[in-house]
Amino acid sequence: MIDINESVMQFLLAFLVVGPLLGAAAALLPAPPGLKGKSPDQAVLRHGVTVTGMILAAAIVLALGFDHHHPSRMQATTDISWIPALDVRIHLGTDGISLPLLVLTALLTFLSALYSYFKPPAGPSPKAFVALLLVLESGTLATFAVLDLILFFLAFETVLIPMYFLIARWGGEGRAEAAWKFILYTLLGSVVMLLGLLLTGIKAGTFDMVALATDNGRSLSVSVQVIAVLAIGIGLAVKTPMWPLHSWLPDAHTAAPTVGSVLLAGVLLKMGTYGFVRILLPAAPDGFRTFAPYLAAFAVVGIVYGSLACLALARKGAKGDLKRLIAYSSVGHMGFVLLGIATMTPTGVNGALFANVAHGFITGLLFFLVGGLKERTGSTDLDALAQETGAALYGRAPRLGGLLAFAAVASLGLPGLAGFWGEMLALFGAFDPADGLSRPAFLTFMSIGAFGTLLTAAYLLIVVRRVCMGAAPQDTPAYADVRSYEFAAWTPLVVLTVVAGLWPKALLGLTDPAVQQLLAGGTR
Repeated sequence: MIDINESVMQFLLAFLVVGPLLGAAAALLPAPPGLKGKSPDQAVLRHGVTVTGMILAAAIVLALGFDHHHPSRMQATTDISWIPALDVRIHLGTDGISLPLLVLTALLTFLSALYSYFKPPAGPSPKAFVALLLVLESGTLATFAVLDLILFFLAFETVLIPMYFLIARWGGEGRAEAAWKFILYTLLGSVVMLLGLLLTGIKAGTFDMVALATDNGRSLSVSVQVIAVLAIGIGLAVKTPMWPLHSWLPDAHTAAPTVGSVLLAGVLLKMGTYGFVRILLPAAPDGFRTFAPYLAAFAVVGIVYGSLACLALARKGAKGDLKRLIAYSSVGHMGFVLLGIATMTPTGVNGALFANVAHGFITGLLFFLVGGLKERTGSTDLDALAQETGAALYGRAPRLGGLLAFAAVASLGLPGLAGFWGEMLALFGAFDPADGLSRPAFLTFMSIGAFGTLLTAAYLLIVVRRVCMGAAPQDTPAYADVRSYEFAAWTPLVVLTVVAGLWPKALLGLTDPAVQQLLAGGTR
């Protein structure tokens, strides 16, 4: 790690939030004559790669300059009064909980921009596409960087409009309905969440998330905490998404362009679970403890429901869509994240945060691969891919088939890969939940969650068998194997999936001290 001046760290974090917005504004302006090249469309796509590359470089430097010996301390903080009448402040900072999510967001957005440069999505002008991608990045990074409840809500909402247009204008079949469903679900959840955030801030006398965490609910009565957790939790649960508030997700993923699915699964779903950890756990612990068993119950139902839905889609003759199947798998995987949070233990919460990042790597890679598969075959229908003249990827595009099999076994939680640790720690947390929670109930939840891992392995192995294996007729031409730009976009996710699986301490060493302090109310 490197020693960086605190003022430089503050600038880097502020640049992560503001830089993409400036890049989005620049993308809409006419390109200077010297930068247009032969194709203005390529010029604006190149601009997207450049801006997201700069943001990723800034995130990496921020991570290198982060004091890894004190990850529980807020670093690179900026605290400026914005609306004095409401005591709303422009308060930014990062610790061991938010830093991995900042880097993950910057990485996936850069890889999406790089992929789009070589394979632009079909639709309107790339100018709008690049601008929306950058606004989406800015809103997501701000969600993980801000430390004020009102700013958190504004950042949380900023991502909705760009994602709506990415689905509605650049998506596939059924995109209009999917985009409307996405925006209506999330907006309705957000209205309830805003009421809970206002109640919390007004009753506690501050909207500052650090002060609320340090206070640890002492300024809020139990009844206020219960109402706040219910209201804020509904809004966060929609974005996570938690069963039964998940039904917008499969439609959105199925209709979204490849990079839209990558960012939706890899980044946007993390905003909901991050809010549970950053706001509800420390600011309203008594209210959260009231709802924790119900949250865990919904989580394990989501695990089993998502897996059963995937099994139904994977069976022969079901006409299951591979993108839709991966979307339902996200419902199951995020169920493990919610189960870990519901345990209210350092083990469970650390597992949830690890599973968040691992899901971003693995599911982002899966959606990239499915996008490449659709480009080659013209379909994501599993029956079409699995018939005699279907994919048979091991023989027709061996590298693509190998990567799909790798992503599938990583997603099912193979030990040694990133998907394993988060789910295991979440189950360990359920084995011994926090004081005040029913251990028999959580042991039941743990058993159901463990059964869900078997179902997950079943449907993913079925997908690999049907898509990758089998022999196509000899006169069937081979598919184009992994191209150079695909290799560049996908390799970082493969490497990070392996590194996180073999060296989990790299991530847990960041999150654990911060989680310990958060659960203790800043008293450690």
